[in-house]
Amino acid sequence: MKSIVLALIITCSFLSTYANTQPTWGKTGHRVVGAIADTYLKNSTKRKIKKLLSHESLALVATFPDEIKYDKRYDQFKTWHYLNMGLDETYEGSEKNPKGDLVTGINYCKQVLSDDNATLDDQAFYLKMLIHLIGDLHQPMHLGLIEDRGGNDFDVQWFYKDSNMHKVWDSQMVDGFDMSYSELADNSPYLTDDQVKAIEKGTVLDWIAETHLLTKDVYASAEKDENLRNAYAFKYLIIARKQMQKAGIRLAEVLNEIL
Repeated sequence: MKSIVLALIITCSFLSTYANTQPTWGKTGHRVVGAIADTYLKNSTKRKIKKLLSHESLALVATFPDEIKYDKRYDQFKTWHYLNMGLDETYEGSEKNPKGDLVTGINYCKQVLSDDNATLDDQAFYLKMLIHLIGDLHQPMHLGLIEDRGGNDFDVQWFYKDSNMHKVWDSQMVDGFDMSYSELADNSPYLTDDQVKAIEKGTVLDWIAETHLLTKDVYASAEKDENLRNAYAFKYLIIARKQMQKAGIRLAEVLNEIL
């Protein structure tokens, strides 16, 4: 009986820890990015991805890099999910994390996927990482300040409950809209072909610079300990949705290029 109780305590403790650890863009957001990307992939790219992912969808594997955070064997990849720089800095001029960051992580994934000598297992692993990291690149608080850990220490309230700016943008604002990832992907804002082409243009560093402009806006969008509610969601949810749409389009562009 004691062993059963102990097992339940350990299990509940794990679940509590897991539930209070906020994933990047939230599960819904990352799945939206994967689902949108799938609609912009070339057929030849889809066939290669289907082989690498054993027929699993981009939306399904998009959360994989968050799931492995809880396994110490993958600790080396934790710093790949973000980068820190001052609000008036560029990535090129900022101090780099010696353990790596979003840019180095994305570049390494692309390198493995472009390597004909890489094993299929390695390519599958780094494909899952790349799908996730392109999503992270477009979440503005993943390019935040080091002193508040990308907004994790920027305390606010979300509908009268304790929260922080990182959590609001990662998941609470999107999940509060109460639509599934497929519904959000299917109802993305309409774009003309020219608008899609404009989004596809640029490099990873260009996209970092673009998202970082939004990072500055997000920091200015609230005061510490402010209670954020409907007015905030009304103003910024559409921006978050557009960021996920850009991420999906650009993810597809990257995958079409390297696969």
